[in-house]
Amino acid sequence: MKQFLVLFALLFSLSRVQSQENLPTDYLSKEFHKERRDAFRALMPANSAAVIFSYPERVFSRDINYNFHQNPDMYYLTGYKEPDAVLLLFKEPQGTEKYSEVLFVRERNAQKETWTGRRLGVEGAKSKLGFEKVYNGKDFKDFELDFKKFDKIIYDESSPGIHDNTYDPADLFNLIQVFKTKAGIVNDDKTSTETYANITNSLREIKTREEIELMRKSVKLSCIAHNEVMKAVGPDMSENEADGIHAYIHRHYGAEGEGYPPIVGAGANGCILHYGENNALKIDNQLLLMDVGSEYHGYSADVTRTVPANGKFTPEQKAIYDLVYEAQEAVFKICKPGTPFQDLNKISREVIANGLIKLGIITDPKDARIYYPHSCSHFLGLDVHDKGNYTSALKENMIFTVEPGIYIPANSKCDKK
Repeated sequence: MKQFLVLFALLFSLSRVQSQENLPTDYLSKEFHKERRDAFRALMPANSAAVIFSYPERVFSRDINYNFHQNPDMYYLTGYKEPDAVLLLFKEPQGTEKYSEVLFVRERNAQKETWTGRRLGVEGAKSKLGFEKVYNGKDFKDFELDFKKFDKIIYDESSPGIHDNTYDPADLFNLIQVFKTKAGIVNDDKTSTETYANITNSLREIKTREEIELMRKSVKLSCIAHNEVMKAVGPDMSENEADGIHAYIHRHYGAEGEGYPPIVGAGANGCILHYGENNALKIDNQLLLMDVGSEYHGYSADVTRTVPANGKFTPEQKAIYDLVYEAQEAVFKICKPGTPFQDLNKISREVIANGLIKLGIITDPKDARIYYPHSCSHFLGLDVHDKGNYTSALKENMIFTVEPGIYIPANSKCDKK
């Protein structure tokens, strides 16, 4: 009887963690991910295999992990959102079954799912993600596949700091070690991280219709959040409160969070490019820089705005603001297919250099880099600094930022005003 009760409890627990309803309906479909795998395969060289791993879990505090964030390439190709997984893609069909892809996933475990959340498992990956050939991660070690027969093995470099969970023989650490043993990887010509980068850059720099829809949503609600802060901002507001308004609006409209750590800096803090403390108690009568973008179903926006906390720019602040705006508008005019990507930075830098000279802040155009230390644009998508070919020309359905900026820290070697 006791054994029956234990079994019943496990089955009840399993059924309880399996069901989840009332979810958003605009996630990317399994058909989208399959089409992306097919597109990846089309770019693979003859007689090659590609190996894509999930990202590792990261420790937040002692025995508590950060919320897991999937390797964007793994999500892009599968839709799988869990750690400890590996995807195999083949240029040509393999074996007597003529399979072209295999997915290894975390094994279902009722007790662990009660503590740390649902797992798709083998059957879930088949039904929800559309894979036909799926195994538990522990089966990778004995999976019959001779990697040494391929002319090229395509994979990405492993994330640093991956630790071995000695209680789990199928964690990411072990999956990587099994792969390297099977493939005999030492650093020879058969393995290619460069080919992996070339393929993923080419695919992810061009967004599909489905991706553009998600990006529009992510950008739109990011703009709503910025507007709400602008309505509420005042000298007595803290950086943390402004940050919190962004976070609330993002989640209110369905975003999972932010695509990167929010940068909300008042006064001198706004001159720290990746400022992250956001803990100044009062903005006072200073400028507030906000570099904050939502992440909606994996896709990150990136919006930066600078506003005066008291509602009015000083003449000097307005002169700098107008110059940045002028540079932005000049870049917008050349944002069309065929423009070399590097021209975006070139044009913005020319406008800002000329403007700083007119304002008496610099005398040599080369010194513009002192106050404009970063590039103008980067690709945007599943990563806030998304994959793409930065040496090529702009193409239709690329998504990228246009974000020139001027930062004049205290005690800079220019006119005090």
